[in-house]
Amino acid sequence: MSGGSGRGGVGAGPVGPEQMIAEARKAFFVVFGFMVVVWLVQLANYAGHYALSRHYGVIAGEVGTLPDILAAPFLHWSWAHIESNSGPLFVFGFLAAYRGVVRFLGLSLLVAVTSGLAVWFFERGGVETVGASGLIFGYFGYVVVRGLFDRHLIDSLIGLVMAASYAYLLTVAVPGTPGVSWLAHLGGLIGGLIGAWLFRDRRSPGAGAAPSDSGPPAPGAHNPRADLHKELGDLGLL
Repeated sequence: MSGGSGRGGVGAGPVGPEQMIAEARKAFFVVFGFMVVVWLVQLANYAGHYALSRHYGVIAGEVGTLPDILAAPFLHWSWAHIESNSGPLFVFGFLAAYRGVVRFLGLSLLVAVTSGLAVWFFERGGVETVGASGLIFGYFGYVVVRGLFDRHLIDSLIGLVMAASYAYLLTVAVPGTPGVSWLAHLGGLIGGLIGAWLFRDRRSPGAGAAPSDSGPPAPGAHNPRADLHKELGDLGLL
């Protein structure tokens, strides 16, 4: 679902539908594997009476918990907590990963850091914050705006649909929601928006230049309309 040009890495150019499908398949297994790890950690956490969440949660202002920024997204406080996160995490994770797993891994690291730092700097003291919801908000923000930065029609449409369908998520990224770390959500969302710009498709210089008045474009020149037709054709929409 997050066609016509799949990109396996940052700044890579368009590829054919076969490679796009292969990348989407890889993304599915990567995100599924991540979900398996999260649930295995939950089993160990539950067996230890959630000692992992207590020991590796991010606590505002405590320097010793800074490395836990990378561990906290794998931890949860209850079965209800992990169950509520699992569906959105898989959906938005796949949408964020299907255009390139390497890019997705970089995005995940960025979002974990921005989400964790928002908690570390601004959360009230003594609160241990864990959970994958910061990643969810990061992937959500990335998916919503990625198509705009990449100037990619299909991703723009996906972003529009996701924004309309899941706009309610933003209500827990603002102050006032009891029992929820809105700072982790807001930090993750900001990280996702930054990631959409940092990991955007960097086209070669002059690729989008306007045609000259001196004559028709040279053979092989970038043609946005032709790219759009090819993209829709690859998806079977033409």
